[in-house]
Amino acid sequence: MSHKYVYLFSEGNASMRELLGGKGANLAEMTNIGLPVPQGFTISTEACTKYYEDGRRINDEIMAEIMENIAKMEEINGKKFGDLKNPMLVSVRSGARASMPGMMDTILNLGLNDEVVNAMIQGNPDPKFERFVYDSYRRFIQMFSDVVMEVGKKYFEQLIDQMKEKKGVKLDVELTAADLKELAEQFKAEYKKQIGEDFPSDPKTQLYEAIKAVFRSWDNPRANVYRRDNDIPYSWGTAVNVMPMVFGNLNENSGTGVAFTRDPATGEKKLMGEFLTNAQGEDVVAGVRTPMPIAQMEEKFPEAFHQFVQVCSTLENHYHDMQDMEFTVENGKLFMLQTRNGKRTAQAALKIACDLVDEGMIDEKQAVLMIDPRNLDTLLHPQFDAEALAKANPIGKGLGASPGAACGKIVFNADDAIEWKKRGEKVVLVRLETSPEDITGMKAAQGILTVRGGMTSHAAVVARGMGTCCVSGCGEIAMDEENKKFTLGGKTFHEGDPISIDGSTGKIYDGIIPTVDATISGYFGRIMGWADKYRRLRVRTNADTPRDAKKARELGAEGIGLCRTEHMFFEADRIAAFREMICSDTVEERKTALAKILPYQQGDFEQLYEALEGMPVTIRFLDPPLHEFVPNTEAEIELLAKTQGKTVGQIKNIIASLHEFNPMMGHRGCRLAVTFPEIAEMQTRAVIRAAINVQKRHADWTVKPEIMIPLVGEVKELKYVKDVVVATADEELKAAGVEMAYKVGTMIEIPRAALTADEIAREAEFFSFGTNDLTQMTFGFSRDDAGKFLGAYYDKKIYENDPFARLDQVGVGKLVQMAATLGRQTRPDLHLGICGEHGGDPSSVEFCHKVGLDYVSCSPFRVPIARLAAAQAAIKSGED
Repeated sequence: MSHKYVYLFSEGNASMRELLGGKGANLAEMTNIGLPVPQGFTISTEACTKYYEDGRRINDEIMAEIMENIAKMEEINGKKFGDLKNPMLVSVRSGARASMPGMMDTILNLGLNDEVVNAMIQGNPDPKFERFVYDSYRRFIQMFSDVVMEVGKKYFEQLIDQMKEKKGVKLDVELTAADLKELAEQFKAEYKKQIGEDFPSDPKTQLYEAIKAVFRSWDNPRANVYRRDNDIPYSWGTAVNVMPMVFGNLNENSGTGVAFTRDPATGEKKLMGEFLTNAQGEDVVAGVRTPMPIAQMEEKFPEAFHQFVQVCSTLENHYHDMQDMEFTVENGKLFMLQTRNGKRTAQAALKIACDLVDEGMIDEKQAVLMIDPRNLDTLLHPQFDAEALAKANPIGKGLGASPGAACGKIVFNADDAIEWKKRGEKVVLVRLETSPEDITGMKAAQGILTVRGGMTSHAAVVARGMGTCCVSGCGEIAMDEENKKFTLGGKTFHEGDPISIDGSTGKIYDGIIPTVDATISGYFGRIMGWADKYRRLRVRTNADTPRDAKKARELGAEGIGLCRTEHMFFEADRIAAFREMICSDTVEERKTALAKILPYQQGDFEQLYEALEGMPVTIRFLDPPLHEFVPNTEAEIELLAKTQGKTVGQIKNIIASLHEFNPMMGHRGCRLAVTFPEIAEMQTRAVIRAAINVQKRHADWTVKPEIMIPLVGEVKELKYVKDVVVATADEELKAAGVEMAYKVGTMIEIPRAALTADEIAREAEFFSFGTNDLTQMTFGFSRDDAGKFLGAYYDKKIYENDPFARLDQVGVGKLVQMAATLGRQTRPDLHLGICGEHGGDPSSVEFCHKVGLDYVSCSPFRVPIARLAAAQAAIKSGED
């Protein structure tokens, strides 16, 4: 038998997600458990992959299988595709294995043409039914033109607005059957004008083009951006779901809605959602009409509502998670069109996970696995200062669609949001409603404010997923997008005016309200407690100041994995002495200048040891090239010349001599200590003296300094610098009459170091993988310049994500694994960690767990993310 590409809903189940996509697998599962689902079929993700392999065409074999399944669907539903007596209309929807709300395309009412429309109307003389048929027809022409043929929506929206103006009405629902019939004709004429041929009347042609369009939408720009942000591989492809239409816009006894079994913003256990009578699904999600709360559905359709409440309970008990459902009521009868684990804010995710454990639905491990570590970021972001907020008067209120506080300058479109952000401005994106094309602008904005749409509109769902503050459906705003202004609360706001929005309450404020750091407790503490119970990897922080170290400790850091000492040299009272050192002619002069810096460095290290309360602190010795420290202005150069007793010309010559063609691969890291061992000597004295002092003050702590030599590529250079360090440290300890253990290790950030790790481990007592430099040296491109061309690499599918943000496990990862294995062959107790920015990226943390590292180190605010990701890695691998 040839390969199967198409599955009836009755042939699938929830475990077939990779093949059927999330939507298809869940439709099949709902069918299996007896819920009212219109019976259709799913075209698998493998068919999507084949479509791209075959040069973006659906081959004859797959098309034949689709037609076979249409025949089966006709038989099950007792209707025929394109039939004049009993026509079957279908919806064609995308469905990837990971939820991508609004990123891909949907076509409703497919199968309509002039003949079918006339036959349907003749079969039912009710004038309301005639209106419904023409409403469905004009929607189909508009959707097909926009999604399949890529004729912009705006042309059709202008025609609708003109028609409403001509008829003197405000709402679409006020247009009569005759108006809609005329609109359908205008739409077809617009289609012909734009495309150059007639609107396709053959339902099979319509279906073929629609399926192709859904496959094509897998590769549209907004889907590519969303995939990159959410770790969804391009190779997965999307499935296509074809199912008979049920009509929420049939009459006043019909409607459509979206609902959650728990509140997606707070996690509260209550049915939450929105409903529109006489409407189709896209009206709710697109935010074109502002819907009514789900509770009001009970008054309108009591029977369907009670059945729906029962379905909600069934689904949550079945999936053991909060569900996000789409449904339609046709003539009082309920149909389920989709269910999925609902997107939720970080606060809601924590509460739901804890509540499900308390309700006995899941265990602690499942609760830990439920939370997306990246979403924790939003919990750690600022909220409005309570005092300032109490004094502020809101000028308007919408729906609090995604929590958090945002303030910034108003912009009116996505492109401006991106441009203004590049200039360093904080912006709030204000739109009538957002569409998926706005995603890059939504990412660039501090917050999003929309005039239309509810809690389940595109803006709300995407903002919640990104952790961006959003207020939606503020109907009080009188918007003038064209002239970049709007009126609210009696005031006109223009582009660039400051505004503040509260995504928890939905309130909007004029001007900028100060924000404060978020505080975390309660559910967060419980989940983190469980995460710490199951993880094997330790989590440290990258911190150079006591303030950062203290913050990281509050967030659960178990030490410092990277203290960059050079950051301490840039302060005004130290930079002058360091510049003296750079411009010195003799070792003595250099030592004199460094002696001025020693007490400052010592003081810095003491504060760090104090902040860490005896936990390990890894101090990296000076790393950047010296030219980064030289003066830039004439006044600074003159001052340095005067201090050094040199001429301005001599100082300029020294500065010029430090210039390098490729400083990232130049005179930096351990090479500085080889050339000027007195730098390593001074830093060692500062480290050891600080440790001695702190240990004396806290007898119950065990202060054990870890000295890290950066940028080693050859064991002999490490040995040279290590000998300087050990001699100096031992001298200091002897002079103080103190016994103290300390470690000397290295960063593995040059490919040669990874390749010769067995030799380097003879001298190094620990390795810390500096994956930022290791990535740029392995790829051979600079992280400062790669942004100029990486965009083209993403577009052409050469790379799927930024290798500086997510560890390249195939290449760089192979070096890390090799170095870990070789190093431990030489020194079995070799301590291994990672201290690049990858230390806070969940997929990179999972990799570190797999290759047996001892810890990851990341920036303070990413510590909880790393703790949770480490626990998830342990649970998934069955090692907890």
